[in-house]
Amino acid sequence: MCTLEKKGCIFILTLTGQGEHRLNPTLIDAIQSALRQVRAEAASSSALITTAQGKFFSNGYDLDWAGNSQSRAHLMDSRLRSLVADLISLPLPTVAAVSGHASAAGFILAFSHDYVLMRRDRGFLYMSELDIRLRIPAWFVALIKCKVGSPAARRLLLLTAAKVTAKEAVEKGVIDSAHDSAESTVAAAVELAEKLVERKWNGHVYAQIRMELFSEVLGEIRSTGSKL
Repeated sequence: MCTLEKKGCIFILTLTGQGEHRLNPTLIDAIQSALRQVRAEAASSSALITTAQGKFFSNGYDLDWAGNSQSRAHLMDSRLRSLVADLISLPLPTVAAVSGHASAAGFILAFSHDYVLMRRDRGFLYMSELDIRLRIPAWFVALIKCKVGSPAARRLLLLTAAKVTAKEAVEKGVIDSAHDSAESTVAAAVELAEKLVERKWNGHVYAQIRMELFSEVLGEIRSTGSKL
C-alpha cells in the first residue's frame, strides 16, 4: 500500500504499486500509520515528501469499495478528514511530489501538503465531482480556498471540472513547480526538503503556525464530523 523511507532528516512516503491509489480505509490507515512513525522519529528539523508509483498519484475515493453504502462513504470521508488533520498538525514541513493524476480526494491529499510539485510530462489535477454529479464537501472547498489564491483558478477547478496540467497549474499559481518526469519531480522535492531542513525551524512552532493558517479547514473538518 505504501512505504516509508528515511534519508537523513527527510522522510519519503510512497504509495506503492501501479494502481490508482484509490483512498479507502485500508490505504488511509496505512498512510496514517506511516505518519505516526514520522511523528515519533522526526528529528528537531525534518521534512516529509509524499509521492506515488505508477500513472496515478491518487484517483480519489474508492467509489467501488463504497458502492451504494452511505455508511461506507461516510467512513471514507471520516478517515480522510482524520488524515488531513494529521498532515496539518505534523511538526515538520511537507512536500507533495505529484507523480501522476491527482483527482478529487487525491487532489485534496496532495494539497494538504505545504508545497506541491508536479511532473510535467504526464498527469493532471482534476476536481471531478461536477462531472460525476457528486457534491463537494465544505471542508474540501475550505482547503482549496486556503491553498489556491486566485478566484479564477478556484472557479476553473471547481466550477468547470477542468483537467489542469502541470504547466497550466504553474501559470495559474496552483502548484509550486513542474518538472520533466516523476523522477525529477521527486529529486526537486528532495532538494526543496533539504533547504527547508537547513532552516532548523522548531517543528512544534511550525505546526502551530500551520494550524492557525488552516484554522478554517480544521473548523470545517470538526463541523463535518459533528454532523455525521
